[in-house]
Amino acid sequence: MKKITNNLILGIISIGFAGFLFTSCGKGGGSTIKPPDPIGGFNNSNEVGGANLLAHWSFDGNANESISGTAPITNVGSSFGTGVKGQAVVLSNGFLLYPPITKFNLTNYGSITVSSWIKTDNNGTKASNVFSLTQGTGIQTDWNRGLVNMVLETGHPITTDDTLVFHPSYGTYITGTFQGGDNINDYGNRNVDFQTVHGTNKFVHYVMRYRASDSTIDLFANGVIVSNNNFRKRNTGALTLPTLGAQAIIGGFANAATGFPLSPVQGFQGLFSGSIDEVRFYNTALTDANISALYQLELAGR
Repeated sequence: MKKITNNLILGIISIGFAGFLFTSCGKGGGSTIKPPDPIGGFNNSNEVGGANLLAHWSFDGNANESISGTAPITNVGSSFGTGVKGQAVVLSNGFLLYPPITKFNLTNYGSITVSSWIKTDNNGTKASNVFSLTQGTGIQTDWNRGLVNMVLETGHPITTDDTLVFHPSYGTYITGTFQGGDNINDYGNRNVDFQTVHGTNKFVHYVMRYRASDSTIDLFANGVIVSNNNFRKRNTGALTLPTLGAQAIIGGFANAATGFPLSPVQGFQGLFSGSIDEVRFYNTALTDANISALYQLELAGR
């Protein structure tokens, strides 16, 4: 009698366990495990500002721009390693220069946002450039006469080895005359006029945003605004280039060393050493909340 009772108990337990397995599976045997909760209303990073995303470099195994599939025309000192999301391009005093990409051929960009992840060290000698959108290689006459420069002041005097100095700038041609502005998370009173960015040798989210409606340039680190309050308001107007055929360069300044023969190399300019990942260019000014969501989603590999 005892043996029969034990078998009966085991049978009940087995039926219950099978029922649990059945209820945890959806139709066709698929799992009904709940997907991750949205962040800022988005399920993944590609949803953030998706309608205004002109270009995206994911660097997952190749250096092509991901939306158009455009490959670089010049590739110096690059390899691939672990990124914040998939793989990243690793540059050793290197850069990537791209031919004109159709979506960049706009006469009026209005507002813009450029997002990137960087992992580098302060080399203490020369500045480096994460991303530029330039005039054509045969047109641009100076490194800062393009639309965007996301400079990293790796040659800037620093208080500690763990300090990064972001220095993005923009250019625009209003009635044919070049105007521009910049911002920097340095200069003035630390933690009052600007916020210090810590994070050498680890991935940091570096974002610049220009909002044409009130002519404001801001910079963000890891989803938080770190702009210098003295330099947020600059020249007015939508961003424009005088000619079509805008080109992107990652890791270098637009100068003779990177394929721009009319733009002399200047002494402060170096090439990038470190990793760059998930470069995104939008023709809109993402909100603070959207930039924070983008940071969190990419950090989570989404």
